[in-house]
Amino acid sequence: MSKKDTSEPELIFVPLGGCGEIGMNLNLFGFGTQRDRKWIIVDLGVTFGDLTTPGVDLIMPDPAFIADQREDLLGIIATHGHEDHIGAIARLWPMLKCPVYATPFTANLIENKLAELGLLDEVPLHVVDLGARFDLGPFDIEYITLTHSILEPNALAIRTPLGTVLHTGDWKIDPEPLLGDLTNENRLREIGEDGVLAIICDSTNVFVPGTAGSEGAVRESLIELVASLKGRVAITTFASNFARLTSAIEAARANDRHVCLVGRSMLRITEAARETGYITDFSGFVTEEEAGFLPKDNVLYLCTGSQGEGRAALARIASGDHQHVTLSEGDTVIFSSRIIPGNERGIYALQNQLIERGVDVIDADDHFVHVSGHPCRDDLATMYQWLKPQVAIPVHGELRHLREHVKFAKKCQVPEVVMARNGEMVRIGPGKAQIVDEVPSGRLHLDGEFLVSDYDPALKDRRKIAYAGVLVVTVTLDDEGQVLEDPRVLALGMPNEKGMSGRSLQEVLEADVDGTLETMSPRQRRSDGDIEQACRRALRQRMRNSWQKRPQIEVQVIRLEAV
Repeated sequence: MSKKDTSEPELIFVPLGGCGEIGMNLNLFGFGTQRDRKWIIVDLGVTFGDLTTPGVDLIMPDPAFIADQREDLLGIIATHGHEDHIGAIARLWPMLKCPVYATPFTANLIENKLAELGLLDEVPLHVVDLGARFDLGPFDIEYITLTHSILEPNALAIRTPLGTVLHTGDWKIDPEPLLGDLTNENRLREIGEDGVLAIICDSTNVFVPGTAGSEGAVRESLIELVASLKGRVAITTFASNFARLTSAIEAARANDRHVCLVGRSMLRITEAARETGYITDFSGFVTEEEAGFLPKDNVLYLCTGSQGEGRAALARIASGDHQHVTLSEGDTVIFSSRIIPGNERGIYALQNQLIERGVDVIDADDHFVHVSGHPCRDDLATMYQWLKPQVAIPVHGELRHLREHVKFAKKCQVPEVVMARNGEMVRIGPGKAQIVDEVPSGRLHLDGEFLVSDYDPALKDRRKIAYAGVLVVTVTLDDEGQVLEDPRVLALGMPNEKGMSGRSLQEVLEADVDGTLETMSPRQRRSDGDIEQACRRALRQRMRNSWQKRPQIEVQVIRLEAV
């Protein structure tokens, strides 16, 4: 008979993604004793691959810790539809196998992802109303309408027997959001008056003074800007920011331009908005083919690719590879977006490509074309005033954001502040909030159609190859160790110019292999392992002395019968 669990119930928070980074959010809330604890997941998102992850497009948090307890997992609750909050649901659901809850617009986006993977009929997706309240085991969950840079952003009031946690998701305070409702200030104040044990809060703009600004002001600025431009105009922004898309559409209509959507995400988001009733008037929209026949001054393209993504529409336009859309001298591209940290190189390279074509580039440094979707310091102070939490736990930020948010929350008179990183378990109650344990956390990379861990040897080899290339050595011998053919070396990703010796690097390496084989005894040449080790050692030494780099080295030993 198992020992009786005499520990008291606890309210637990565990981030597995989004703490120490911006993106890839995965938040766990647990309630119960150590042996009998029920869990919910809030958001399950992705981040995107970069130069350090060659061949990998998407990266997501490793849910192994909670997957091992999925019999106690009650559901996944999505706060809103951004990729860093829902992008991993379809890919990771087979590991979790629990119900999913989302408001209509977000649910529409999730449905599309499930359909792409053939999971639509398998996943129990519950569409809940804005402002809905429902129970999941010991959790009483209420959606609270906020404003952000996407339709239907929500905070979650998570009530438990030990107190209420307010999980903000992504948010700002926008007095003129253009689409959707205003931030439900009255409900937030009421929840604050009832008592908030802890707030789990967005940290993205904690260094930025003032307020985030309004979408309404951006719309007026875009209308004015487009009026001043001649030639074709393209506006690139986050496709998920549908309010911004409608502002671009209004800027086109106010200036006698037809709207052309370019890029899969633009089409997908617009279709989701149509299906959920946020847009009904598609007059003035034209296809890519139709836009090509319009006078230059009468077209406005809405393009994906504001972050310099190599496969997005704007990158293909800039490189001249787009099938239907061309931009040239006298045309203008407006970057109505911010630069996500880490994307600077790709964005600047894209802008330079456009400029080489004679295209004018306008971004937020040149004109008022963007406001953030995240709270600045005054917004954060306002939220703390409304809620008056006992505990603050910053999330959605790099370590520098989290540390600054800790200091800021203390200035806002929050009694307890806890800075948690991915994998750290925070006991919110009972008693003083503190980190009490650490659980496994990590990343999964979508490599083609395979999900592989950070530690997968293939990813390690690919990073090495991307940095220093690969040498493939082929040695042909008989079973007695007699060399039958000259060694061959294939050098990929490294210089092959002739050096001072008059020989190319490949010729030098082949001579090194030949010399290595000559120094080996017949007994050693009968061992494939000895040959591989000796050749690898010789080539590594040569590359270190000649190139100061360590390429991946593969040695193939072929055994043939002597003629």
